[in-house]
Amino acid sequence: MQFHGLSVIEFLYDDVLVIKLSFCSKKISTQINIARLYSQKVIVSLDMLYLGIRVHSENNKDTFGILIRFNNGTINNLNIQQYRIEGYTVPVIFCTKGINLFWENHREGFLSVIRCLLKIFRCKFSINNDYNGDSYQPIISKLFDLQLEFKMFTIRPNGSTDQNSSWNQISSNFGLVEDLRISSSFKPSFRPVFTSWPQKITIMNSYWFTVEYLLTCNCTTITLGGSHLENKNLDVIFLKWKAGGFPNLEYLYVESQSIKNNGTTVLGMNLPELDGKVIQTDDGSKKATIHTDYGRYGRIELSVTPF
Repeated sequence: MQFHGLSVIEFLYDDVLVIKLSFCSKKISTQINIARLYSQKVIVSLDMLYLGIRVHSENNKDTFGILIRFNNGTINNLNIQQYRIEGYTVPVIFCTKGINLFWENHREGFLSVIRCLLKIFRCKFSINNDYNGDSYQPIISKLFDLQLEFKMFTIRPNGSTDQNSSWNQISSNFGLVEDLRISSSFKPSFRPVFTSWPQKITIMNSYWFTVEYLLTCNCTTITLGGSHLENKNLDVIFLKWKAGGFPNLEYLYVESQSIKNNGTTVLGMNLPELDGKVIQTDDGSKKATIHTDYGRYGRIELSVTPF
């Protein structure tokens, strides 16, 4: 049986052939593992709240679900089958667009299925829903131990001691993340340290993300909402960019009540003069367009274009 050249979604909708065969046949599982199907258009999304897994296309048109359920020993279903998954024999129910797996240990089941999927597919994972429970931290740590590459990774800080202490481990693995989203703020007593950076970062309430953070950030896309950055901070940032700093930067967006048209200049210009301005690096290798808005919330964006 050959697996090369077929799309993942074709496999998923042929009676969930790949996953089912991987479970039930050691020989075929080995062939699948060797082939390790790869597609940039397929994403595996992890639901940290319900410990569910969704394999889907980028446009979410084609979706296949895997739900980890608790095995209480009394499962009444005529379609139930027993499969060997990562060394465990577990009850499985297949349906048209998904699988229900019954485990005595939710966490172990979740991680075992992820390990199994890693042997079948080579694609990026996503955590799209916010998580803020301390019980999820060991799972997150294990996911990074598996060296998963994340297309999207969403964090919702809750200020707990356990979550704060796990930040350093999470931060050291941000290089595996394409798009990091932090959807709430940290407590003032905690100062997070970034020991690595994702490709893109979005922080919804970024008042804690000071200019010192920004000056060390090497992301391609930086989006900061609810910032406390001021005109003078933007002046420092743009001057650094002109001098050749932020070599990876393609897009910067800052929203802040402290960005004001109050006579404080940025690059020697007030905000109306700066809107639509095209600037370039000192060595002439890049140019960028600046757009400004100075209503109730000041907004400024920088879009970089190589020459």
